[in-house]
Amino acid sequence: MTSPCAVISLPGNRQIQIGYSLTLSTIPPALARALDERDYKSLTPVQEAVLRPDAEGRDLLVSAQTGSGKTVAFGLAMAANLLGESGKLPERTAPAALVVAPTRELALQVAHELTWLYAYAGARIVSCVGGMNPHFERRALAGGADIVVGTPGRLRDHIERHALDLSHIAAIALDEADEMLDMGFREDLEFILGSAPEGRRTVLFSATMPKGVAALAKKFQRDALRLEVVGAARAHADIEYRAVRVDPREIEKAVVNLLRYFDPPTTIVFCNTRDASRHLQATLLERGFSAVLLSGELGQHERNLSMQALRDGRAKVCVATDVAARGIDLPSVGLVVHADFPHDVEALKHRSGRTGRAGRKGVSALLIPPKMNRRAENLFSDAQVFPVWQIAPGPEDIAKLDRVRIAEDPVFSHAGDEEEVELANSLLAQHGAEKCAAALARFLSARWPAAEELKDPGSAPPPRDKERREPRARVDMTDSVWVRLGVGRGQRAEPKWILPMLCRKGGLNREEIGAIRIFQDETKVEIASAKAEAFLKAMRRPGPDNIPVDLASAPSDQELQARAKSRFAKKPDGDRKPYSDKKPHDEKSAGDSRKKTGKV
Repeated sequence: MTSPCAVISLPGNRQIQIGYSLTLSTIPPALARALDERDYKSLTPVQEAVLRPDAEGRDLLVSAQTGSGKTVAFGLAMAANLLGESGKLPERTAPAALVVAPTRELALQVAHELTWLYAYAGARIVSCVGGMNPHFERRALAGGADIVVGTPGRLRDHIERHALDLSHIAAIALDEADEMLDMGFREDLEFILGSAPEGRRTVLFSATMPKGVAALAKKFQRDALRLEVVGAARAHADIEYRAVRVDPREIEKAVVNLLRYFDPPTTIVFCNTRDASRHLQATLLERGFSAVLLSGELGQHERNLSMQALRDGRAKVCVATDVAARGIDLPSVGLVVHADFPHDVEALKHRSGRTGRAGRKGVSALLIPPKMNRRAENLFSDAQVFPVWQIAPGPEDIAKLDRVRIAEDPVFSHAGDEEEVELANSLLAQHGAEKCAAALARFLSARWPAAEELKDPGSAPPPRDKERREPRARVDMTDSVWVRLGVGRGQRAEPKWILPMLCRKGGLNREEIGAIRIFQDETKVEIASAKAEAFLKAMRRPGPDNIPVDLASAPSDQELQARAKSRFAKKPDGDRKPYSDKKPHDEKSAGDSRKKTGKV
């Protein structure tokens, strides 16, 4: 037996089917038209839940995960409080709705979503977030706003300065309430809610319901209807998890190959630090990817430029840190790569939740060095996800997919006009079909960055056995060059940190590094000739340990002699006290004894 449903009719004989408990009048025509233009065929469970007859006009306490469509949900829920009988927003002297979000990125995203949802209702939407010019925001508020979206701190500031009038607020929505409490916004939220009229409607969304959220709801909501959205726990059901085993020295190469293998419209690559994200973005740009950076060190204008580049397709890769990426919503993210291992289950879920949204499939790939296998298994168990374990795709795997992509390229679906056909026939006559096809294949392949050769990461290394450890064989550096680093003994340069840095940042292994000669203000290093060009490129990328580097001649005999003299020269004695100032032997001994025993 099929459940009864309601159908909303739209211009052009188009329809949207909604749940059994809804009526034709549930969604106002202006909002239904906007949903249709966004290709909504049906509503998500959370969107249907807030439109239930028993939810109409009531305060709501909703459990909903990221990616469940909750922004549209509270936009639909507030419609009854905002729209007039004509289905549009009436003229007002003050805002009628307020939406509070934990971060500026999420607030701006919510404002963007509500802008298209209420476009045909004539809504004026103003965002008020930290990092933006408050004077411009106050000017926008003074010009008139129907819906205000903002972060707690900035909203409170505008209220206290009497720039934001809450006297006519009919509905307030709190998005990610648990996150706001975790970030320390309790006092700001209580101030905002306490400043709004008592008769307003309060809709509270939270992924979890800790005691703090329950206490906030009890204090500021009236007879709230609790909605546990069916299917909310399966918010990540459209995400395919991949555990990718990789050599720790080849993580950047593995990222390159994952981007090439999946080739999604948009990818987010997560790093744990700002320095790591900046370095990886520079690496991807050098490899030929259109990559932008999203980290806490960027100003709001730079962040907006990065987001806009992703939305309009000028950039396909976003390298981000966890905090900077919180709340961002890009509809075409098909791949999430964890270049650095997530700290905990929450970080894993939040990162992965950027993909597999609104019914679309997505892949979340974690790069796991052998030493991290046990930790990764524990994380997956705690998160209740079941990844496919694999090694990173190699050039052969990528080449197979490239052949399919070329064969299915849209260029072949175009028959060509008369002039193009004439040119094609001329080329065929001059070069032959095989050469023309090969040239076309090369041309189409040139748009993709080259894939990287990867080593087999193997399994987790066994514990070291110091007794059976073999001494490292001396490296044969018959074909080598010397490079100069702009640090020396005067900058506390030592082999114990220079060697790991050369391997990590320069992409070398220890067998490709020969002699290291540290002088007063520079260091000369012998490396394998075959690796010199790639080494110099890698060392010159932006990163936390930028050191000037260039090719150099081998250390001369004079340099080595001067180095030896400097190294073993007797240090100056300094100013000595006269003999008469020395303490007698018995007095000095007594003092030493007191120091050792702690007695005076």
